[in-house]
Amino acid sequence: MAEVRAEMVANVWKVLVNEGDQVEDGDTLVILESMKMEIPVLTEDSGTITSLKVAEGDVIQEGHLIAVIE
Repeated sequence: MAEVRAEMVANVWKVLVNEGDQVEDGDTLVILESMKMEIPVLTEDSGTITSLKVAEGDVIQEGHLIAVIE
C-alpha cells in the first residue's frame, strides 16, 4: 500500500483518476494549483487506486492524503 500526500498548500484544480483505476509509476493523479502555477501530483507506485480523498475545488494542506494505491 502506498499513500500519496500533498507537498504544499494548494487547490485541487483537476482530478485525473477515479477509485478502481490502474496506475503506473509516473502517472499524474491530480493537478494542484498554487500561486497561479499548475503542479502535477505523480505516483511513485504502480497499482490500483483504492481510495481517492480529494475532489476538484478542494483546498488541501501540506501532508493531506490525496490517494491510496494498493
